[in-house]
Amino acid sequence: MNKTELVERFTAITNKREYLVKLLEKPNLGALRLDINQALEELDELIEEFEQVFPDEKTS
Repeated sequence: MNKTELVERFTAITNKREYLVKLLEKPNLGALRLDINQALEELDELIEEFEQVFPDEKTS
């Protein structure tokens, strides 16, 4: 996998972050809310690390 493919795949993943945020707004999630919060935290950390490795690439 080359850098371009990696950036494209990562951008596709980061674009799905908004879906998690919208899902978190639903009132009837129960315990699933914890899992969504955890997923968002981990995704944010991954985005931060990716941007440190590839500072010239825009992911959002």
